[in-house]
Amino acid sequence: MTLVAVVRPARRENLETTLLRVLACATVGLAPVEGYLTAVQSQLGKVAPALLTAVWLAVRIRRRQAPRPTPLYAVLALLAVVLAATASAHAAGPFTAEYTVRWLPFLVVTAALADVASREVPIRWLLLAAAAGATAAGAGALYALVAEGEARASGPQPDPNDLAYFLVAAVPLLAALHRRGRAAVLTAAGIVLVAGATATFSRGGALGLTAAVGWLLLRGVLPWRLLAAAAVAVAGLGLGAWAFAGPQLDRALQEKTFIAASNVDTRELRWQAAARMLTAHPVLGVGPGGFREHYAAESHNAEVDEQTPVAHDMYLEVAAELGLPGFALFAGVVATAAVASERTVRRVGPGARRTEAVAIQASLLAVLVTSTFLSEQYYLPLWSLAALAVAAETRVREGEGSADAGAARDQ
Repeated sequence: MTLVAVVRPARRENLETTLLRVLACATVGLAPVEGYLTAVQSQLGKVAPALLTAVWLAVRIRRRQAPRPTPLYAVLALLAVVLAATASAHAAGPFTAEYTVRWLPFLVVTAALADVASREVPIRWLLLAAAAGATAAGAGALYALVAEGEARASGPQPDPNDLAYFLVAAVPLLAALHRRGRAAVLTAAGIVLVAGATATFSRGGALGLTAAVGWLLLRGVLPWRLLAAAAVAVAGLGLGAWAFAGPQLDRALQEKTFIAASNVDTRELRWQAAARMLTAHPVLGVGPGGFREHYAAESHNAEVDEQTPVAHDMYLEVAAELGLPGFALFAGVVATAAVASERTVRRVGPGARRTEAVAIQASLLAVLVTSTFLSEQYYLPLWSLAALAVAAETRVREGEGSADAGAARDQ
C-alpha cells in the first residue's frame, strides 16, 4: 500500500513534466509558423501558450513550488504595473485594449518559460524547437516564392521583414545544436534559414544576421572553416536560383529597390513622430497602441495612404507608448538576459553549456539589431530568448549550489 502511494505521485509528476515539456516546445516551435495556424483558425496560434501558462500555474500550485528567484520576474512584474497604469490613463484610445491584451501574454509566457526551462524542460529542447519552427517557416516561404511566384519570401508571416526576424534569430541556435552525426541536417537547416532570410530582401534582417555571426566568431563558437563552407553553399544556391529564376529575382530586386527608397523617407517620418510623442508624454506615454492612434496628427498627415502604421523601430515605439519608465523596464528585460547569459559563459568551461549561452547571446543580438528597423515587441523570440538566458544562468547557479552543498557534506 505504501509502495502504491509512492508510485502514483511519481507517475503524476512524470506526466506533469512531460506535459510542460511538450507545451513549452510547442509554444516556442509554433511561433514562427503562427500565420499558418491562424489561417486555419484565428485563435489557434494562442492555444499552446495559453495551455502552457495554465498547466504551469496548476503544477506550481499543486507542488507548492515558487519560481526560482531571478531579477527577471521583478522586472516583468513592474513592467506589467506600468503597462496597466498607462493603459488606464489612455483607456479611451481605440487601440488601447487590443494592444494591452497583446502585451500581457508575453510577460506571463516569459515568466513561465524562464521557470520551466530552469526546472523541467532542457534548454537544448527549446533551442531545437525554435530552430525547427523557423526552418519550417523558411521552407514554406521558399516554396511559395518558387511555386507561387511571390516577389519576396514571406511564408507564414504577412510581412517579409517579420519572417526575416524569425529566421535570422534562429540561425545562431544551430551552433548550440551541433552534435556528431547531425552535421548534414543542421547544414541543410542553416541553408534554408539563410536562403529564406535572403529571399525576404530585408536589410534589417541582413544586419541582424551579420551581427549574430560576428558574435559567434568573436566568442569562438563558430569556426571560420564552417562559416566559409556555409557561405559557399549559400552562394551556390543563390547562383542556381538566379540561373533558373533570373527574371523573377531581377523583378523582385527592382521592387525592393523602389520600396527601400520609399521606406527611408517614411521611417524617418515615423521615428520623428514617435520622438515627439515621447517628448510630449514622457511619463506614461501615449498608451499601448497609441502610436497608431496619434501618428496622423503628429505627422500632420504625412502619409495619406497610411494613417495607423507602426513605428518600424521597436525602441522608439515602446518608449512613445509606455513612456520612459516603461521603456526602462522593457530595456531591463534585455539587460537582465544579457547579464545572465554572460554570467553563464564565464562560470562554465568550454562545452555544451557555454555554447548554448553564446548562441542565445548571438540570437538575442540579431533580434535587437533587426528590431532597430522593425516593431518586433509583439513577437516571441525576444521574450523567449530572455527567458532562456535567465534559465541557463539559474541552472548553472543551482548546480554550483548543489555541488557546494555536496562538498560541505563530504567534509
